[in-house]
Amino acid sequence: MKKTKRLGMVTIGAVLVIGALCLCFGKKIKILYTSLNSFKDENLAHTFQNTPQIQPVKKISRGEEVFQFLKEENTALAEDFQFEGTVYPLEKFIEDTKTTAMLVIKDDVIKYEKYFAGGDENTLFSSNSMGKSFVSALMGIAVSEGYVESIEDPVGKYIPEFAGTQLENIPVRACLQMASGIDFDEDTDMSQFSMRTLMGTPAMKVIAKYGLQEEPCTYRRYLSINTEILGQVIKNATGRGLAEYMEEKLWKKIGADQDAYWTLSNDTELAMGGLSVSLRDYARFARLYLNGGSYQGEQILTKDWVKDSMDVSAAYSRPGANQDAYNVIGYGYQWWVPEGNQGEFMAIGVYGQWIYVNPSQKVIIVKTSADPDFMAEGYELKHVEFFRAVTDGIS
Repeated sequence: MKKTKRLGMVTIGAVLVIGALCLCFGKKIKILYTSLNSFKDENLAHTFQNTPQIQPVKKISRGEEVFQFLKEENTALAEDFQFEGTVYPLEKFIEDTKTTAMLVIKDDVIKYEKYFAGGDENTLFSSNSMGKSFVSALMGIAVSEGYVESIEDPVGKYIPEFAGTQLENIPVRACLQMASGIDFDEDTDMSQFSMRTLMGTPAMKVIAKYGLQEEPCTYRRYLSINTEILGQVIKNATGRGLAEYMEEKLWKKIGADQDAYWTLSNDTELAMGGLSVSLRDYARFARLYLNGGSYQGEQILTKDWVKDSMDVSAAYSRPGANQDAYNVIGYGYQWWVPEGNQGEFMAIGVYGQWIYVNPSQKVIIVKTSADPDFMAEGYELKHVEFFRAVTDGIS
């Protein structure tokens, strides 16, 4: 009887707590529930094509001028590619990796464009961590405009929450290169970080509680909070939100065809990966880098910024750094740089989002996916060989 009564009191207490949470955080709990449901395997394709309808977002308006790629009939892709001694039929690989859309451009001509999950050229696809490369571009612009004096500046110069903490003197460059040294584990700490920020704690206050695991610029560990720090540096230095800054300095200047949207977390842009962009507009962004930061004669990004963004000469930036499976591909300023001699670089997002650029052959490939197996062994390197086979097969 006492046990039953106690259980009843616990249940009533839980209901009261949940009720209080709903009153205080009802909107945020609803967003959390929606987010968790959206990332079930069976919902991924829909989620990644409808994020602006599912999550709170801020609009990034396109400009009046649109750059139009020429378009040809879809060319036949290579039949297969090899990876670690195994031959993979190319079309089957596209299917097996749950591809939702794919675009291949060579010399500003669309050679192949196909949508597999109900989308079309107007559909906005979630960037996931491909959005980090956009943040890098905004940092480059902020530096060129003098808002950020130098990427050697300590992040504490721009983020007051870091004053007096171990993070205060981390160089901006270290965050760009995923070499901040912050004592954070992407696999085990991210859920707690996300929960605390969703419930209202500012991201920089949460991050400020972490210490250093090693000295900055000595070891590369992929931490999405590095990009959150970069986003906050840009916001504080420019006095503008990321979406507003991107709209004026980037989106209205590269001939984008569609408005884009930036997902909000705790009412601020999710720098680590919250963009929704059309397939062709991802390619327009890649084209800016392919052309050395220039669009129609205007230098939007400095040539040095584009060049330095792909510099993986530091020991911790090189492909295979740390003999770590997470670092088999090199890493520049929020761009992935595979081993090779063609100057390739990539933006990569979880669940199989890709921008691949091959400057030597003037090829851009954008591939979006809803692949729950994106953590499979060799997944990234296998995609590199896939992209190379597609590139080599395009005339």
